[in-house]
Amino acid sequence: MTATAEMRRALELVTRVRGVRGAMLVSGDDGLVVAEHLMEGLKGPAVAALAASLAGRLGRAMEAAGAGPSVFWHLQASDGALLVVPTASGMLVVAVAEADVNVGLVRLELLRAAEALG
Repeated sequence: MTATAEMRRALELVTRVRGVRGAMLVSGDDGLVVAEHLMEGLKGPAVAALAASLAGRLGRAMEAAGAGPSVFWHLQASDGALLVVPTASGMLVVAVAEADVNVGLVRLELLRAAEALG
């Protein structure tokens, strides 16, 4: 399986979870979209930039708190949620979901995707 096919497959598994509106693989350094599987109407580049910016800030906050590197984070808003898992290579696996999504199931699929993508 090629790297692109592997990325696509990992994102498809995340988006199969009921309530997930899209998933992306994002560069943690600059917030660029590396791969995406999004429903129409989602602004991938804006979400990617937000996720990378927050990942940097959260990483520094976790380090300052002595908690170690982030493994998973979940931002809940009134109409949806942003869920993110960093990969070992510094990429971010990002899911955009509806407010009532099964967070545990999305977390599981994000962690699997992050492990598969390294």
